[in-house]
Amino acid sequence: MIYQEQIPDLGELTLEPVHPDRHAELLHGWVTLPRNEFWGMGSHTLDQVREIYAFLDGLDTHHAYLILLDGEPVGLFQTYQPEADPVGERYAVQAGDMGMHLLLNPPRRYLRGITTAVGPVLVRFLLQDPATQRIVVEPDVRNEAALHRLRIEGFILAAEIDMPDKRAQLAFLTRARFEADHPTPVG
Repeated sequence: MIYQEQIPDLGELTLEPVHPDRHAELLHGWVTLPRNEFWGMGSHTLDQVREIYAFLDGLDTHHAYLILLDGEPVGLFQTYQPEADPVGERYAVQAGDMGMHLLLNPPRRYLRGITTAVGPVLVRFLLQDPATQRIVVEPDVRNEAALHRLRIEGFILAAEIDMPDKRAQLAFLTRARFEADHPTPVG
């Protein structure tokens, strides 16, 4: 376990590092679902998924976590340092930038409200590091649901960029904007 936070009316969210050998089957089941087409791994085999996450597991600049609600896997969260990622070749990386990817695949009972509840928790996790000043994302420009969610969460849409596997919408969320929209409760 790397992080835990209680989400009112939903349960306890835990982030656990992905263990490629142990989690490959679960992740393969998620990334190959048609509704998760924008993850870009729809045609990958189980072994390819395992190899990708084993490669990520060996990097100091990229991390993958299972998102659990009350101990049940509901999604995949990945973080990366943009300067060590292809996205960093396509915009002016600033000190304090931290990239993230999110794939939610909750059981039906969690469908309502999970994205709204989980997003701020993941940003709080990233902002635990005082060096992190801005969250960077680059979803596929065709992923209207993700773009809508980013606007709601306070991300500022920037340029469209060409990534190796997609046309992407660059977007940023500053620490100041997040903290203004999500003040820390007193007490």
